[in-house]
Amino acid sequence: MTKLFPPTRTAGLERLTHFVPKSARDYATRRNYDLPQKGHPHVSQLSPYLRHRLITETEVLQAVLGRYSLSSAEKFVQEVCWRTYWKGWLEMRPAIWADYRRDLDRLDRSHAIESAELGQTEIDAFNDWAHELVNTGYLHNHARMWFASIWIFTLGLPWQAGADFFMRHLLDGDPASNTLSWRWVAGLQTKGKHYLARSSNISKFTEGRHNPEWRLNTQAEPLTGPDHPDRRPIRELRRADPNLKTVVLLHDDDLSPGYLSEHGVTESAGVAGLCTCSGRSPNEMAAHVTQFTRAALEDAMSRASRGFGPVGPIISERDKIIAWAAAHSAEQVITPYAPVGPAASALRNLRKDLTHHGIELVEVMRPWDKAAWPHATHGFFRFKSVIPDLIASLTE
Repeated sequence: MTKLFPPTRTAGLERLTHFVPKSARDYATRRNYDLPQKGHPHVSQLSPYLRHRLITETEVLQAVLGRYSLSSAEKFVQEVCWRTYWKGWLEMRPAIWADYRRDLDRLDRSHAIESAELGQTEIDAFNDWAHELVNTGYLHNHARMWFASIWIFTLGLPWQAGADFFMRHLLDGDPASNTLSWRWVAGLQTKGKHYLARSSNISKFTEGRHNPEWRLNTQAEPLTGPDHPDRRPIRELRRADPNLKTVVLLHDDDLSPGYLSEHGVTESAGVAGLCTCSGRSPNEMAAHVTQFTRAALEDAMSRASRGFGPVGPIISERDKIIAWAAAHSAEQVITPYAPVGPAASALRNLRKDLTHHGIELVEVMRPWDKAAWPHATHGFFRFKSVIPDLIASLTE
């Protein structure tokens, strides 16, 4: 797994440099082709690095737009911004994530679900994608859509179980992008609009590698469900106090902590890591996802030691984090802001315990997120209208 996606910032930057020349015309015309046998040559495969922010959206956009105009690289820029949009949309509607997790807890794992996960169905294309996912931790975006559609509408399986299968095996498994994309395929995200996989489309974009004729349900109706919860405002954050003794806590949602020094973190007595990978699912995570996440966290902590002091442990238990902070006589713990998901839940619980011990927990939001997320109020096409302004802010 690490051979395909080395879990370091350096590897992410190298992959970005390799992809930038292909991010305009080649990406726009060939991005839909699912060609694992050729190494997926027409897409960036940056998602494992972006998901953990070993590299950031702004770095990717700046690199691409340093070579091409926005109009030339529009399709790729939009793809990067989809990730931002999904995060902002879920941030204002966290009940969607909570409902999904509650549904998973109540779900019985049937023989049909287990057979689908093992790639033991009558649809060869689906089976190949299941095996590729389990073996590599990655799937092309188009293959993800086909897979989800077949899972829901042809195999008739619960979308939540499919989303969980992805979350447990994808190196880029993200609460917002993964959950909301599965809901979109099902017809729950955009009411009445679902995605039906068709054999002609699969055949075209796999260059004939797959053609599941007559095996797909192309007449299925979209799933139905409750209306979206009302939006809630993105919460205001307190600023770090430069007069308090500080330690830095990194987590697996944001592993490029350099920006903290630009937002109130001038001195730190040490840095530790919070690994929340196991919280992504109530079921066991794939070993390669856990290994990638921990190694990426170690890479970030090693880099952070040059600005934030000596490296401490990677911790999952709240009491050990509190003991570590107390051992450094910390008065505040500063951490990158965590969007809706297991890291945010862990920090919310940690805040209560730290406060009880007289220690403040301060989250620092990235300027990109602060500028972009409030615009994720409706569908992506409304969000798309503000992308030029967001891009312009990168150079200000």
